[in-house]
Amino acid sequence: MFRETLVCIDQYDHKVLSGRIISPYYEGCISFESTIEFLLRMESLLEEMNWPQSFSSIRSFKTTEEKIAPKSHEYVKEGKLATFYLRVLFRQNASWQGSVVWHEKMKIESFRSVLELLTLMDSALS
Repeated sequence: MFRETLVCIDQYDHKVLSGRIISPYYEGCISFESTIEFLLRMESLLEEMNWPQSFSSIRSFKTTEEKIAPKSHEYVKEGKLATFYLRVLFRQNASWQGSVVWHEKMKIESFRSVLELLTLMDSALS
């Protein structure tokens, strides 16, 4: 189903994520080159899918919203460093809540915020 997103981490230099987001919602993958780009692209993906529905609107200095588009139809479904299955169940308090599975170690953890998600991913990558 659309509710589980694959996050492939290919590089992690100086705690900066780089990799791909793969979702059944798209036919291709969505690349990101930084941690903030990962978060913005994930938020945009969640908005486009309208799942889970956000309990608050995101404020921005920009007036137009940028749509994301898959970069490539050919992709590897594993990260060079790590692979995470991300399930965002709620978007409350301007953050995400859900669970993340670290594929290589088959460990699952719940997270209550984006900061907690990033901390869990960092602990797997460090």
